[in-house]
Amino acid sequence: MSLQQAREDARPEVHVRPGRFEFDAVRGVVAREWILYGQSWRATTFAAVVEPTIYLLAFGFGMGALIGTLAGYSYIDFLGTGIVAVSVMFQSMMPAVINTFIKRRYLRTYQAVLAAPVDVREVVTGEALWLAIRAGVYGCVPLLVAIGFGLRPGPGMLLVPLIAFTAGFAFALFGIWISSVIRSVRSMDYVFSGLFTPLFLLAGTFFPVTELPTWVQTLSVLNPLHHAVELIRGVVFGGLTLGDTTLHIAILFAFIVLMWSLACFQMRRRVVS
Repeated sequence: MSLQQAREDARPEVHVRPGRFEFDAVRGVVAREWILYGQSWRATTFAAVVEPTIYLLAFGFGMGALIGTLAGYSYIDFLGTGIVAVSVMFQSMMPAVINTFIKRRYLRTYQAVLAAPVDVREVVTGEALWLAIRAGVYGCVPLLVAIGFGLRPGPGMLLVPLIAFTAGFAFALFGIWISSVIRSVRSMDYVFSGLFTPLFLLAGTFFPVTELPTWVQTLSVLNPLHHAVELIRGVVFGGLTLGDTTLHIAILFAFIVLMWSLACFQMRRRVVS
């Protein structure tokens, strides 16, 4: 028997379960991730808390000493609200790309899960939901740090975890789709350098998008991180109009629908086909 044939025989048999979407299956996927999280929560929490805090302190006080105020706010307040959205993206999209790829390609976790009465749609939704919950919690850390350094608390901040969860769900789905498209670990270099960096640099995190060239401002409309940043700043500082709020929310939800459809389609091709 050849090595390739032995590998094929060792793969779990994947069943395609037609029918309706089952939320019990989604809860099962989330519960599995929660159990695994219990084994690594210390390292995950350390990275999730320390990295955005360093960004905030280094840029907030370093650049803040030179800039002072920006767009009518102290720079550390302006930056703190933007770092929330960036932290959400990194806590959802990055593990979605890396972990999902490893589970599919090397551990064959999804092939094993799909041998049970679980559909690809439920696996994708469960994975993204877990990452969104985690990102929604960790994403608020920079906001707490900013409050500790002078950001005035307000009732609108209570909406930040909800926005962080929504954005985290969108970016987790984006990451799952990317992980099902790339064919090797080396391809992640293109993703992190060519996609992650432009997303958070051109989202209005460190400076207003209005300071960029007109064509870049036009492209920022397609950047979901920009809309997350604007929503978070809007509820923290106030001043968002109903029209702007509706636009930001509509684009985020449209992005979620698109990424969910693409992630489910591509993951089915990779795992089932």
